Amino acid sequence: MSAASLRRAARESVSGLPREFWWLWTSTLVNRLGAFVATFMTLYLTLERGYSASFVGLVVALHGLGGVVSSIVAGVLTDRLGRRPTLMAAQASTAFSVALLGFMEHPAAIAAVALLVGMTSNASRPAVQAMMADIVRPEDRVRAFALNYWAINLGFAVSATVAGFVAEYSYLAGFLGEAAMTLVCAVLVYVKLPESRPVRTEAEKAAAEPEVGLGTVLRDGRFMGVVGLSFLISLIFMQGSFGLPLAMGAAGFSTADYGLVIGVNGVLIVLLQIPVTRFIEHRDPQKLLVVSALLAGYGFGLTAFGGSVWSLALTVCVWTLAEIVNSPTQMGLVARLSPLHGRGRYQGMYTLSWAVASLVAPLMAGFAIQHFGAAWLWGSTAVLGTMAAAGYWLLMRGLSEGDAEVAEAEVAQAEVAEAPASEQPAPEQPAAAPTAA
Repeated sequence: MSAASLRRAARESVSGLPREFWWLWTSTLVNRLGAFVATFMTLYLTLERGYSASFVGLVVALHGLGGVVSSIVAGVLTDRLGRRPTLMAAQASTAFSVALLGFMEHPAAIAAVALLVGMTSNASRPAVQAMMADIVRPEDRVRAFALNYWAINLGFAVSATVAGFVAEYSYLAGFLGEAAMTLVCAVLVYVKLPESRPVRTEAEKAAAEPEVGLGTVLRDGRFMGVVGLSFLISLIFMQGSFGLPLAMGAAGFSTADYGLVIGVNGVLIVLLQIPVTRFIEHRDPQKLLVVSALLAGYGFGLTAFGGSVWSLALTVCVWTLAEIVNSPTQMGLVARLSPLHGRGRYQGMYTLSWAVASLVAPLMAGFAIQHFGAAWLWGSTAVLGTMAAAGYWLLMRGLSEGDAEVAEAEVAQAEVAEAPASEQPAPEQPAAAPTAA
């Protein structure tokens, strides 16, 4: 491919998205550039503070529990208060709690603040995802979610490298650095992003359209099926952070070996996310999700046969491709199934699936490896991938035909959303929850 073709492909990958999206994208990138706590929490508590593995496990679990609690609360606030105030409050609170954690010395105080950090840091996700669904046209959402996911991984790759050197100098500097970067995100949101929450039209008010509550989400069978499948997929992908290092350590590999193997994941996402998304953007999401679930399950399953660093790196290539395909496609499906005036609650429930998986995945990995051996863990990922693939195939039958009218209405609404939503009301659109499968 010529240089001109590459430039044209790059332009087409980023063109046509509203200005507000790029400010949101920039906020995501800046936030991930400061991701110190998530990367170095374990090392900080063991090497710097000298705490036991059991206490570290408790703190990490409390951090994850905070994310579980905040997913639902933040989703409700996103719909009630708006995307912008929820996002600003979450990021400002994260900055405060992360800085506070760096000064905590008593074990009980560290555990309590870690719970607070988990709550605040996870609270921004429903607002970000709902805002992105508001301001991006339906046909561009997969590409937008892919670009945002690319920013997350690019920021994480850079921050992990830089933060490693910062940690050698001072862990406190790392905490304060993350707090400062997160505060910059809050300022960006306040200055550059208008509120995007759709305003109910006079026709909708006159029709006494019922509010979308958490009960609405729970009764939406098709959407809750997606949440369940997201949980299965999350259990698989999180074994890259939990099961893989445990298995490699038990097999005699060094931490440097694990760093090299898992580094392949970040490099491939940064290099391939945009071109792969360009290839899959307008393809059948049912087939993409089925194939990505199988690649994820059996990609991790192949780890059972990895006897060297390079063979393990090849398995990472397989499940990373699954991650590249699955993430934007699944998030586009979630946005598609979320009613206009209930996106915050729907996104909060979707975020909950990942938060719960972050609690279950370490327990699953530790139990399987300790009692049965790593091969059983990798075999279970293949089973989970097969179950998820079958679930996506069954869940999405007839979805395209059933959502045709809603999709057409969303196109009209999205054209208005390119302007600040606070200045132009959203056009009339059916807001009933999708029909349960």
